[in-house]
Amino acid sequence: MQYKHIFGPIPSRRLGVSLGIDLVTHKTCSLDCLYCECGKTTRLTRKRKEYVKTEDVTAELEHYFDHHPLPDYVTFSGSGEPTLNTGLGQVIDYIKQKSPSVKVAVLTNSTLFDDPQVRKELLKADLVVPSLDGATPEAFERINKPIKGMDVQDIIQGIIDFSKEYTGKIWLEVLILPGINDGDADLEVLKDVIKKIKPDTVQLNTLDRPGTCADIVPASKEQLEQIKIKLEYPSVQIIARVDETINARLNIQDLESAILETVHRRPCTKKDLLQIFKDKKAQLDECLAQLIETKQIIGKSRQRGVFYETVKSGQKDRMK
Repeated sequence: MQYKHIFGPIPSRRLGVSLGIDLVTHKTCSLDCLYCECGKTTRLTRKRKEYVKTEDVTAELEHYFDHHPLPDYVTFSGSGEPTLNTGLGQVIDYIKQKSPSVKVAVLTNSTLFDDPQVRKELLKADLVVPSLDGATPEAFERINKPIKGMDVQDIIQGIIDFSKEYTGKIWLEVLILPGINDGDADLEVLKDVIKKIKPDTVQLNTLDRPGTCADIVPASKEQLEQIKIKLEYPSVQIIARVDETINARLNIQDLESAILETVHRRPCTKKDLLQIFKDKKAQLDECLAQLIETKQIIGKSRQRGVFYETVKSGQKDRMK
């Protein structure tokens, strides 16, 4: 069965073997973040609706659970904001009923936390990873480029309200871009907000894959260490890269399709792909060469190496 809405499992930097669920059409989001590895947002919206049919997602999950080893986590992430889909709570309910031993994680940009219904649906997850890259209106605008009319203070209050009633784990993710959201004034406000949210841990991240803006650069380990000190919070982690000991236990029949599915959602280096498709190492170079020759993917050089991503329609025209 060829899946459209679930992907992986992939070796996650934070969640072990993680099966992904994409609940929205590609790049449907309420933000247009500078660093987004999925590219520019093409559908900027804050409207909740069933962007992907719940029954289609649960059908794919049923097939996966019946034919593959169980992952450590099922993770709502993908190419847009998962809380935009009104079926989020129903899909979580299905997972809990079908495979109670599998944990559920939701990676969210936090922009719908001011909606009581969204908070209610997220209470069902085992782990919620909300993002908060800027706690001042200026920093929020610079790095996240939100849809017009969005107030970061409403978002912050929503996260605080959620944290008071949620019994699972909250890992608050803060992505740092030097010169964008790492000023002393920005970090001082962020520090105070974190103390009010009281997450189980704060995870400092930075650019790892190509973002939407070519001029941005990742923070260094030393810069992140300094920010960790400035936040003055008991539990702050600098997120490490993927654990190379993780085995994603994939059963891949069509490697080219699997590569396309993976890099469409997030650009990957050859090393990243080798970690995911370990048992297909011999065929990987051939498949990459074929996908490049047929103009389905393109390689872009970045600090960590050459990242492969799917070719957009405008790029295809320029490649002719």
